[in-house]
This record gives sequence, structure tokens and C-alpha cells, in this order.
Amino acid sequence: MFEVTDDHDDAFTDEGMSATDPMEQTGSEDRITRVCTGDDWVPRHHSRPNELSQDTQPIPGPSTSSHSVEHLRQSQQLIDKQARASSGSLNPVGGAARSQSTEPTEDPHTMTSLGKPLHRLTEKQKKKLFFIEALRTRYKVDYDKVQPIPYIKDKLYCVDKVYVEGGFEFMPTEQVTRGSGSWERLESYKSLFSDRRIQSVRRIFEGEPGYGKTTVTLQLAYDWCNRVEGSPMRDVEVLIILRMRQLSGIRSIYRAIEVYLLGSDPRVEEADIAAIIRESRSAVVILDGYDEYPDQHSRRETDVQRILKLDLFASTPVILTTRYLPDYLAPITRRVRLTGFDEIARDEYIRKAVVGEDKIALSIIKARLKENPVLEDLCQVPLVFVMFAHIAHENQDFQNFKSVTEFFRYMIRCFHEHLKNKSKELNTVRYSIDENEHAALDKLAFLAISQENQQITWSRDGMCKQLGQDFYETYLALGIFVEEEVVSYNSSREVEVRFYHKLFCEWYAAHHIVYILSQPGQSVSLDKLFRHMKPEDVQYVYRFACGLNRDVGSSIIQYLRGSRGTFQFRILCLLEKSGDAEGTLVSVRSLCSGTVTIKGGDNRLLQRSTVQLLDIAATRGIIVSSLHLDQCFAKFDDKDACIVLKSGLRLTKLKTVKVLRVTGRIRETDCHSKGIEVTREELLGICQTCKTLKEIRFEGREYLLPLSVPVEMIPPALKTRNIMVSYEDRRGTIHQLNWDDGQWQTTTSEPVLRISQEVLDQQWALEELARLTTDGIPVSCIHLDQCFSKFDVTNACIVLTSGLRVTSLKTVKALCVDGFMGEGIIPSRIEVTSEELLGLLQTCETLEEIRFEGREFLLPHSVPAEMIPPTLKTRNIMVSYEDRRGTIHQLNWDDGQWQTTTNEPSLRIPQEELDQQWALEELARLTTDGILVSSLHLEQCFSKFDVTNACIVLKSGLRLTILKTVKVLRVTGRIRETVGDCKGIEVTRLELLGLFQKCETLKEIRFEGREFLLPHSVPAEMIPPTLKTRNIMVSYEDGRGMIHQLNWDDGQWQTTTNEPAFRISQEELDQQWALEELARLSTDGIHVSCLHLDRCFSKFDVTNACIVLTSGLRLTNLKTVKVLHVGGFTGTGTIPSRIEVTREELLGLLQTCETLEEIRFVGREYHLPLSVPAELIPPTMKTTNIKVSYERDREHGVIHQLNWDDGQWQTTTSEPALRIPQEVMDQQWALEELARLSTDGIPVSCLHLDQCFSKFDATNACIVLTSALRVTNLKTVKVLHVGGFTGTGTIPSDIEVTREELLGLLQTCETLEEIRFEGLEYFLPLSIQAERMPPTLKTRNIKVSYERYREHGVVHQLNWDDGQWQHQITVDGSVRVDIFQGKLDQQWGKKELAVLSTAGVSINRLYLHRSFSNITDNTQSIILTSGCTIPVLHTVRELRISYTDVDLEVFLRILAYTKECTKITWIIFEYCNVPDEVDAKLIPHLLKQRGLKVYWFPKTGEEYILDLGAGNWKKWRRQYGRD
Repeated sequence: MFEVTDDHDDAFTDEGMSATDPMEQTGSEDRITRVCTGDDWVPRHHSRPNELSQDTQPIPGPSTSSHSVEHLRQSQQLIDKQARASSGSLNPVGGAARSQSTEPTEDPHTMTSLGKPLHRLTEKQKKKLFFIEALRTRYKVDYDKVQPIPYIKDKLYCVDKVYVEGGFEFMPTEQVTRGSGSWERLESYKSLFSDRRIQSVRRIFEGEPGYGKTTVTLQLAYDWCNRVEGSPMRDVEVLIILRMRQLSGIRSIYRAIEVYLLGSDPRVEEADIAAIIRESRSAVVILDGYDEYPDQHSRRETDVQRILKLDLFASTPVILTTRYLPDYLAPITRRVRLTGFDEIARDEYIRKAVVGEDKIALSIIKARLKENPVLEDLCQVPLVFVMFAHIAHENQDFQNFKSVTEFFRYMIRCFHEHLKNKSKELNTVRYSIDENEHAALDKLAFLAISQENQQITWSRDGMCKQLGQDFYETYLALGIFVEEEVVSYNSSREVEVRFYHKLFCEWYAAHHIVYILSQPGQSVSLDKLFRHMKPEDVQYVYRFACGLNRDVGSSIIQYLRGSRGTFQFRILCLLEKSGDAEGTLVSVRSLCSGTVTIKGGDNRLLQRSTVQLLDIAATRGIIVSSLHLDQCFAKFDDKDACIVLKSGLRLTKLKTVKVLRVTGRIRETDCHSKGIEVTREELLGICQTCKTLKEIRFEGREYLLPLSVPVEMIPPALKTRNIMVSYEDRRGTIHQLNWDDGQWQTTTSEPVLRISQEVLDQQWALEELARLTTDGIPVSCIHLDQCFSKFDVTNACIVLTSGLRVTSLKTVKALCVDGFMGEGIIPSRIEVTSEELLGLLQTCETLEEIRFEGREFLLPHSVPAEMIPPTLKTRNIMVSYEDRRGTIHQLNWDDGQWQTTTNEPSLRIPQEELDQQWALEELARLTTDGILVSSLHLEQCFSKFDVTNACIVLKSGLRLTILKTVKVLRVTGRIRETVGDCKGIEVTRLELLGLFQKCETLKEIRFEGREFLLPHSVPAEMIPPTLKTRNIMVSYEDGRGMIHQLNWDDGQWQTTTNEPAFRISQEELDQQWALEELARLSTDGIHVSCLHLDRCFSKFDVTNACIVLTSGLRLTNLKTVKVLHVGGFTGTGTIPSRIEVTREELLGLLQTCETLEEIRFVGREYHLPLSVPAELIPPTMKTTNIKVSYERDREHGVIHQLNWDDGQWQTTTSEPALRIPQEVMDQQWALEELARLSTDGIPVSCLHLDQCFSKFDATNACIVLTSALRVTNLKTVKVLHVGGFTGTGTIPSDIEVTREELLGLLQTCETLEEIRFEGLEYFLPLSIQAERMPPTLKTRNIKVSYERYREHGVVHQLNWDDGQWQHQITVDGSVRVDIFQGKLDQQWGKKELAVLSTAGVSINRLYLHRSFSNITDNTQSIILTSGCTIPVLHTVRELRISYTDVDLEVFLRILAYTKECTKITWIIFEYCNVPDEVDAKLIPHLLKQRGLKVYWFPKTGEEYILDLGAGNWKKWRRQYGRD
């Protein structure tokens, strides 16, 4: 059931609150519920829940703690009442109005929301209407009962009255889905569906605990139920919201909807739900709390996993809320994260939900927040802030806090105090539980979150038994526990209990950890203690534990040092830890010994924690070896002598920093911004503030440093310190400040500059170029990337497309002007005149080469020799122009002409008009220069040949007149997409002959495409003698494999393909062209070897003797067809409509095709007559003996051929093979085929069950498939192949085949000779007792084999003598063995390893996937999670361990085990936590000599290799193709 306070991630708000209690003021307001009556919406008033008194509570939701069970019963009664009221005709009232039982019943003829009177609705429409009404009723119960503070149970609010929008950010679509890219601001939750930048059918809402994920879903539910104007939910027809933590063991999403959203009403079933969602005009599915989903790591594939992979709801928008990303994300997934409350949102909540318009009370709460700086950042978390605001307002003794632990301890105390005060009232229950006595609860909470699959809910009876009834009722009254009635998978009802929020569970679990670690004389392994508690999942457990006990905190921080990527988290734990200052300083020194990084992508809380760490270090004189400000630096404040970050935080204490590194980036937006300017004063201020600073580096184009620092501004102390100040601009140019003269020195001798189209990039490049020119540094090359506009001769500068000017050109050696090189529309033409070209060359005094590359540049045809200055001839600058056609033109300084370096270039003229203009100019230039064109390709642009003007006319209207130097002319067309203009392009005899005579050097012309209609022939008398002598090759290819070549002797076309074959597809235009071609061939008497109708046959019209196609077109020219192939549907999925071919149609078709020799029907939609009565068969048919065959499914291998003697079908395949896949429809067809074969007594050579076997039903002697269909006709099966999962990904659920099932299956299949099981999910009995084997089976000696995984190379075969498995090795070379989590899997894996090892087979890889546990004390065996052990293996080359935490002790044991396994050369830890470093002395020297390589591939995507000599990890990139 969808419920509010489970993940009160939450943000709250509303409008119009009173000063005393802004919530209760809304009680007098009426809410309008709209009732659909046709096209109009009639308003109906009813009271809000807040309007009711304390004694008259509304129907409460699940968040009302102790009363929630009764509330849910009442909400279920609402749904049941609706069902009873319907009794065949549903009440059409919509929205939340259904909860008012006093409303009159609607007229049965009232118009429903479906636009029809109720009595005219179909049964399907009624189910849909009930389904939507049931959802609205369910959601209303949830969103009407928001409870901001756990112990305040007498105030329940509607979500829209307390919802305040926090911050939303999204990761841009062009970035990698998974990773730490940049985030951009999203305006509102209403933009989640409208913002084009995150449009997708898969979205993920990420957020830390308490950030409002669940509240957003409640607000969306409210908007949908009430059709809120402007909401993205207004036009959604169906909204599904499911709580992930309730879906344990439920694989079907439709079953989950039926159980948790519809209750016990039987009228809407799973199939109905699937149909409603599939057929709705718009549907949205929200899966709330994936991090609490019990089956997220299950090997059994569930619908939730299929949804994430886009295998289910592929076109339905799905939103997943979670604290962390799933293991698998579809590439189209868009990420949105909640960033919490900023100051504006906090003020809004206080004003609307706490104090109303009381400005004094508002200022008091804000002042208390400022008095607690540690909470100022924590209060970005909406849940924390909500409790803070209410507690700060209601408690006058509110104190200052130094950590989250202190605040949480105070909050728990407030809960207890509130309950004690309430117990003093008359007629109230008194509670006497000590708030400090909760050891049993601590242990229960610890056990809940320390499991691999966290258990966060309990049964009420079970919890009462563990904690005691009094304790349970006390914590239920406190609001820390919440009861919830849920419907289980089998529709039974039970009461579950959970914490108000997971933070409370983590609080009490931390107490138990402190208890364990503080016991004297006990040594506890932190690796085992925190094995399943990752910091990113339960960060507050670590932080609370550090805050509760200082000694425990020191141990935890030391433990975290062994894990990579926990630096910032260790900071949080350090700030929580209490105790003596000396112990804290030791940790601070340890954390500051490396690089302290503040990232722009970090939240403000983490940045603040790092800032406080730096403050502690500066106060205590601890040196910070390196401080890295990664994309977060904003400016240096001279007044306060501090660095200001982009988040607004300030670094005030930097006295002990040795190295300061400031990195920026090229921003994707705001390209006209000036970047971040660092002035002279700021730069000097940073150097003076950091007293121990030795180096400061700025990296990135984002930063603009001063061009120089005047010497008089530099204090003498800075000159003495000689701090290294450098600036790297990501162009390969590094600038270092010289303290003697205050100038920048460039360390790169001759840099290369690239100037792109972006304005900001151009600004930075021009400043860089000016600096280099001033310093007299030569620039090896300036690359103008599609930004050149012209050269301004007057001002001697290059003008860019942005209008900026490049003036500093004196030191440039090479200039490359790049233009448009792609396909499509070319940008505006850029003409470079002779004056501009010469002026550019004279301005660049050191220029050695200039290149123009691109289709938009038009250089002068030549440069008059008299215009060329003598100095340019002497310098002999290389000026070249490449036009992307393979033609390179180079300027000759002697005569000013262009020389073409390419002999006989080829030209292509595409469809774009501007491209055609360029090509025509190029062709004219080549013709003028007398250069032969090897090939001229007119690509879909030929229109006609104008005989009068002797030119080719293009479709654009341009004319191609210069053709004298063309050798080969290729004219290509296309298959048009539209039906119109079916005549194509007709080329007449006169056009064809005129074209030949115009092209004097033409040797060949080719027309390709159905678009062209050439003349049927060219009369011999029309052909000039010169053309016959030249013998030009004229060919026409019509795209069907037929090539026609013109014979100059008689002017006729010769078809190079003797008997062409035709394929007619489903497209109507394709059918039209084919019919014309077929008519031409029939007229010419050319035989068609095969006519293939590809899924376009509809029927045969006996009356008109023609085939009718699916488009309605008719195929009449069939006289010359030899073979007719009618192809149909042979794939998987939904089969098209059934097509029945009657006896009359079949015989009529055969008589119409006079030359027909064979006709084949292939496809599952065709149904031919069961027989043809002999008396109906004409004698001519029997004489011609046409071969008529019918094959339903090629995979079955069953071909039926008509016997003309008796008109019966004969099966040509003696022993066909059948395959039954996973699709239900496919299974039905296969079972019918199997039944027919069994009836006819035809043996089935092999029956292949492809991942669809479920079990063998011994009682009914049949195989049960995964779809629940049953295979009963097994008597004629010779070989049964049960195929399973052999690939990668999630393995299906385990299928155990018992002894009884196996023996029963063998006895049922009377003709069975062999049965094979293949797949990781199948587990056969380890043995069969000999006495239980029937004698008949021993006599038949059926071959029973079992192959778990082909890559293992082991096949197990049953020995009928003793009932044991015998093992066969099926590989010659090396194999790999994978062992997974399951106990049976590990038992069989161990057995296969032993077989392979005994046989001496080389094992390329032993892969322990979530199955590794430890190494025995003697380091002679691997211990698996099931307790199985694997001894030393001398044939394994690689050991790979995945998804396992490996501490230092286990790590060393693995190395010792590897020492015994002499062949192991690789150890790979995949997605594991491993020690940060290993003492090199502890690594066996033998492993170093052997050349062992140890790799670590963490989830971050990085790759490391262990340096065995030093004992530390180094970054490494894969250099080979191993998977």
C-alpha cells in the first residue's frame, strides 16, 4: 500500500497559514471535487480532513501510526463499497469525492468520464473505470494523511497544503547515464515531463534519505487525482504508484498492482490490468524506493528488472525513486536528483507550515538555525529541517548542536518528553519505559540493516515478542514505530511494523555497533561487522556510531581508510566524533596527509565538512599537503582574505596549505560569459594568505588571469618565497609567473592554437595569441575551425564569424582555414578575392603555409602575375585549396595559376542545390584546364536531357552544359517513398542519343534505379554511325538484380540475367513498380525464374484469375512465372491474421500460371485445405505434376507436399525436429504441430524446449511449460533437448528435477533414445538409487546427459548400472568455470572443477561470482558462501572474485593460496572492496618471481594493478581484449 511516512524524504508546504497554527486554518476551507457529467465538470464541495475535530478523525492513512490499521480497513471498505454499488454498473464519480459516503448515488444514465452513459459501457470499459476509481481512492488515503512530526498524531494534513518544492537537478542527456557528470538546474517538479532535455520513458529520481522522494510522488498522486491545472499529471489517464519494499517475492508487476492497489475486489484481474495499461492513451508508472526493494539482487528475473532493461513497458514512462543507482541502467535513462531545501524553501516552509505570518517567530527559528552552523547544512535535508523547525518552535530550551548525533539525541529526548507530558493528562495511557533502555531494539535494528538484503519491516506479533508488549506500545505512541496493514501475495491481510524513517533504524543500529566494539577484551573484525553495510547506503550508521563513542569513532575512521573513495565520508565521521582533542588531531593529520579535494558536484554539506576540516588544520598548525578546488572556485575576497566557492562557502583559514590546485572546465552554456577573472589583487592576496604555500596552479579555459603583475605591486616577501604560480590553458601551453618582472613565461616553444565557432573560445584564443605575439613566441599553427569570415585588407586582420578580429598574426607559421566538410546544406559561400589572399600573406610575416579546406570557400580562379609582390615570390609560401572531392589545388607563384595535383578526379553531384552549384563550377574549371573527369555521378538529381540546348537539366533547374571531358556518367535514382508520380523519369530515344553525342569522351553510361524508364528499344536507323563505332557501354540496372545493356547493332536491350527473379514486398509503391516490370517481361516473353511474394499475398481471385495483394493491387501477368514462392510470417511474436487458401483458389492459381513448375507456401498464417478431392483435380494438373508444398515453420522442419494421385498431403521430412520457445503463441502452434505428428505416427527426431521447461507432472504424465501449457504428446519423440540459460545477466529461478520426475519423464516417452539438459538453472538429482530404476529403463539404456554451462566443458551422463553420473570432457583446450551464489550451483561447480583438475584440463578462468567467502587457515582451500571448499588447483590460470569485500587478512590469504596454485598468473577483484595498500614484505617473493598480476576493477569504472614491489595500487588501462 502506498504510504506517506515510510520515506519521509519529505518536503512540505501550503499557502495561507495562520500565526497560531497555519495548518488548522485550512480546515474551514472547502475543496472542490469535480464530477464528470458528459463534457462538463460539476463542482461538489466536501470538507478537508483538517476540518474535523480530534474526536472525529477522518479516515486516516498509513502514516497515522497506531490507528493506521483501522484506517486502512476503512479505506478498503470504500473500495469494496464502490464495488458493491456498481454490481454491473459502475458509479462514474471521479477523484477524491468517492470518500464521502453520504453523497447521493448517481443516475445510471449519467455520462461517465469515458464520454458515454454508464449503461452503454462495455464490460471492458467498466473494468477500466473501476480500476481508475480504485486507484484514486487508494491514493487519496495516502496523500490526505501527511504527518510531519512522528509524535504529533492529532494533526494530519493533505500533501498539497504542506508541500514545498526543494531543488531539482538533472544530468544533461549528452552525458553518460552513469557517472559523475555536471548537473543543471530544473525549474520545478512540473518540468519533469515537459522539459525536453530529460524527455525519456525512463527517469530516475535520486536523493539522500529525507530529501523528499516519496513526497514528490504523493504530490504527483494528488495532482492526478484532482486534475490540477498546470501539473504534468493532468492529462495522464492511468497512474500506477507502487512501494518497492512491499514487492518481495512478487515477480509480476500486474500481480503487485492487483494485490496492493486494488485490494480484494475480484472483478479486475491481472490480464485486465495489463490490457488497461497497454491500451490507455497515456500511462505513468512510479516505483518508489528501489533501494528498499528486497529482490533487487535476486537471480530470479522479475518484472521490475525487465522494466529497467526496457523489456517491459518499453513505451510507458516509468519513474524510479532511489537513494542509489541500480546495477543496470538503460542507455536512455535520464537522471534527476533532489538537492533539498535552500534558504528560500526553508523560509517558505516555516511561514506556511509552522508560524504563519508571525515574523517574530520566524526570525527566532532562523536565528536558532544560524546558532547551529552544523545544522545549517543539515537543514538542506527536508526531513531534518521539518523536525528542526517544529521542535525549535515548540521548545524554548532549544540548544546549540555540534553534530548530527547531538541533534538526533535531543530530538529523541523531545519525543519522550512529549509523550510523558501527554501521559499526565486525564484519561490517557501512561507509559513508563526508560528512554535509555533500548538494547533489544538496537540489536533488532542492527540485524535488519546488516544483512545483504535489508529487512526493514517486521510482523507486529514478531516484534512484540522480541521487544515486549509495553516497549512496543511505547515506541508506537512515540511515533518511532508505524503500523501498516498490508495485503500479502495470497491476498491475506497482516500487520507490518517499520520505523517512521530509516534514519531511526540507523540510529538504534549505531548503538548496537557501539555496544559490540566497546566490549572489553573482545576482538571484533570490522570487515565482518560492516560487510553488508556500505557507507553510501547507511552513512548515518557510521556517523552516529562515531558521535556516540569517541573510541569507537577512531576505530571506524581507521577502518574507512582501507576503502578508496571514502575521503569525504571520513570527514563527516571525524566531525561527529566526540572525545579528547588529541585523538581528533591524529585523525586530522592522517586525512590531511594526502590531497584534500572540494568538488563542484559535491553537495554543500560535504563541502562544509571539508571547510571545517581545513579550519581545524589551520588552527592546530597541521600542514595540508595539497588542496584541490575542482570546478568550485569562484573568486578571492580581498576584504575578508578568503576564497569564495561557487556554493557560497568561504575558505577563511588557508595558512597551512602547501599546494593549491584550481581546475576549471569549458562550460557548455553561457558562451558569451567572460569566464572567471582572477585579478592581480586576488592573485597576490591568495599568495599572501597561504603562509606555507609553495605552488598554485590554475588549469582550464574558465579562468582568465592577469596579463602581467606590475613589479611595484609585488611585496618583497613574495619575491623571497618564490612561489611557483602556473596557468595551463588546456591548449598545451603552460604559463609560469616570473617574480622578477611580473611577466608570464611560456614553457611550450611553439604552441598550436585552435579557434572554434564558440564566441567564448574565440575570446580566450585571441587573448592567448596576443600574449604569444607580445612575447615573440612563434605559433606553429593556427587552426580556424569553421569560423573564418573574411580578411579585412584595410585593417590587415582576419574577421571571424562572430565579428571578432584576429590581428596578432606576425608570428604565425602555418594557417589552416577549415570549412564545412560534411553532407547536407552547405553554409553561405565565402569568396576570397585576390586582394584578400595577397593581403593575408603579406600580413603574416613568418607564414610558411596556408591551407583552405571546405566546400564553402571560393578562391580566385587565378592571381594575375603583375599583382604578386616580388617578396611573396621569394618567400614561396605554400598556398593550397582542397575541395573535399579528392582534388587539391596549389598556387603557382610563377604564373599565379592553380595546379591540380589529382589526375582525372571524380565528381559527385548530390541533391542539394548549393552543392550542385559548387560542382558545376568545379566541372567548368576542370574542362577549361582540359582535365579529364574519370567519373561524374548524378546522385538522385537527374531530371532530363534537353536536346535543344544539348545539356542535362537537374531537378533543381540547374543545367549541366560542360560534359566534353567526362569518361563515365553514372545516373542513380531511388525507390520513392510516396505513391504519387508513379510514371517515374522517362528518358526518350532522342534524349539518350543526344546525351551520347554531347559527351565526346564518354565511354560508359549507367542508369541505376526503378525511377528511370528508358525506351524499350532504339530503332537501328536512328543510331548515328559514329555511335556504333564508339561502342559506348549503355546499361540500366533496375534494382532487382536485372541488368539491361543496349546492343548497338539492333538497338535492343539485352538482359544479362537470363531468367530474372522477382521479390514483391509489402510496400505499395514497390508493388506498383514490380507489376509494371512483370508486365514488360510477360510482354517480351521473358521467363521469370521465381516470383517471391514477401508477406503481401492476400488471396487468389478465381473469377478474375489474378492474385490480390495486401495493398489491393492485382497481379495478373503470371503466364511466364516458373516458381511462385508465397512467403509469410516465420518469426516469433504475434502472428498476422489467418489467410485461408481454399481448394478452388489453389487449383485456379495453378491453372492460371501456364509455365508454373512449383509453388511454395511458407508461413504460419497460411492455412491450406486439408486435402483436394481427386475428382476436383483436372487431368492436366496430374500430367504437369506441379510441385505444391507447404511449410508452416522452417524451424520445425516439417514440409507437406501435395500428392496429385489422391489429393492428400505427404510429409517429406521423415523425422522432423520441433522447437518450443518461450512465447505463448509459439508454444500453442508447436503443440498443435506435435499433436498432428503424433496422430499421424510420425516420429519427431528432436523436441527442443528452449528455456520454457518448468517441471514434469508425474500424475498426468506431461511436461508443464513456463506458460502453464502442457506437452502431452510425447510418445513419438526420439530426442528431448531441454535448453536453459547459458548466457550472461540475471539467471532465471532454479528448477530442480527430482528423481521421480526424471524417471517418470523417461517412462512416458516410449520411443525416447536421448534426453539432454543444458542450462545453469537446472539441477538434476546427484544420483539415482539402483533399486529404484525400472528394469525396462535399464534395458532401453536411454542416454541421459546434463551440461550446466558449455564453457565449463563438462558433460555429466547417467550410468544406468549404478545410477551415478559419469563425467566427460568436451574440450581440447582451456575452459572457464563460473560458480554462483546458490548452494546447488556451488556443489555442481565443485564437482566439475574436480573432474577438470583430475583430467589435467587447463582452466583459463575460475570466476567466483558472489560466492567467495574466505580461505582456510592453512591456505589450502577456498571457502564458498555455502560452506563448500575448493582445494588447491594446479590447472587454473586466472582467479576472478566479484562482489565480495576482502580485508587485508583475507587478501594475504588469497595470495598465499595462489602461491600453492602454481599456474595462476592473474588475480582479478571485480566490484570488490580491497585494502588500500599491502605491506610489500608480506607478499610472497615467489609470486613476484612468477610475474603474478593482481588487478582491481571497482564499480567506479577505474582499473588498478597492484605493484607487488611497493604494495600499492596504480592506475592501469586494459591493453588486450579479454572480457
